[in-house]
Amino acid sequence: MGKYRRGGYVFITWKGDHPPRHVHVYRDGTLIVKWDLDNQKAMKGAATRRILELIRELEAEGLL
Repeated sequence: MGKYRRGGYVFITWKGDHPPRHVHVYRDGTLIVKWDLDNQKAMKGAATRRILELIRELEAEGLL
C-alpha cells in the first residue's frame, strides 16, 4: 500500500489491486475521487483541478 499526504488530501494505492491502475483520494476520511491513472478519468466521484495537479506531481515523483 502506498499512502501519501498532500494539500490536505490522502492518496492511497494498493499493490496488486484490480485493474485499471488507480488511486483513491480522501479528504477528512471521505472518498473524494477514485482516479484511473491509466485512462486519466474518474472511476467514482469527481477530481478538482488541484487534485489533478497533485496526482501529476505524485506520478512525476514515481510515487503513483
